[in-house]
Amino acid sequence: MLWEDKAILFSILLVYSSSQVLASGHKQEDVQCAELNNTRWQVYRQQRVKLEVQYLLLTRKNPDCAERFHQNSLSKPISFFNTSRPTKVIVHGYRALGRKPSWVMDLAQALLRAQDMNIVVVDWIHGASFAYNLVVENYKEVALQISVLINQLQKHGCKLESFHFIGVSLGAHVAGFVGTLFEGKIGRITGLDPAGPMFKGADTYDRLDPSDALFVEAIHTDSDYFGISIPVGHVDYFLNGGMDQTGCAHSRFASMYGYVICDHMRALHVYMSALNGTCKLLGIPCSSYDDFLQGSCLDCEVFKGRCPAIGLRSRCV
Repeated sequence: MLWEDKAILFSILLVYSSSQVLASGHKQEDVQCAELNNTRWQVYRQQRVKLEVQYLLLTRKNPDCAERFHQNSLSKPISFFNTSRPTKVIVHGYRALGRKPSWVMDLAQALLRAQDMNIVVVDWIHGASFAYNLVVENYKEVALQISVLINQLQKHGCKLESFHFIGVSLGAHVAGFVGTLFEGKIGRITGLDPAGPMFKGADTYDRLDPSDALFVEAIHTDSDYFGISIPVGHVDYFLNGGMDQTGCAHSRFASMYGYVICDHMRALHVYMSALNGTCKLLGIPCSSYDDFLQGSCLDCEVFKGRCPAIGLRSRCV
């Protein structure tokens, strides 16, 4: 197995003040903070509307109060965006009930604690809240709109290799298609349990794959249901074999979250724990989870003896 192409890794997972002053000199209560959209699926099941994509910017200068961001923002002196710093782009996935994802601010703040950066949150909730098969029809259009923004940022001095996309579920494939549009020159893509339904048998052009960025990694936690079960990156972490995560209920009598999406969302929470330094996870290269459990995979010689760890610093190409 050539690690330059891809590596499959297995790991065992065990179990703000309202008067804050922003860099601009304004108190936070004087600033109108941008928020992600909310919508109701019932409204959209009767009539599809035009896909709407908006962007929110967070930095260490405004960690709790997002700035609405768009391709003309850099022409305004008040923007917190710094072209000399790396940029993380967060892309959510399918939103069955049309509710804004509650985890976005937690992930953004974990990233900001780890590194001084720009964080651009892609909000496409209006297009992500139809029936799943209709949402899948939207994801390439979302990627196309994101690419327009990236092109504008390039004109202001941003380098493609400075962009790191973090896509959750279907958002991982959105990120992958952005990478395709830029011919794999995006710096990094992290897929957090990339969506499986309608993608497992898809051509690499239509899903996340190693050619989409200079470095592509994926964390798999629900490969038997909502996540994809095949490797899609240069490095693929299959936590607990990629399914049945510790702490998630596996009975139909459990709560809806515990039974339906706990495994799927565990990739996100493990990634945030790694960013916070509370849960260091090393990946061990192995051809199968059974071989891993039997002790047949004990070293990381393919990585020159240094096992990759989940987090920002782990990069193997």
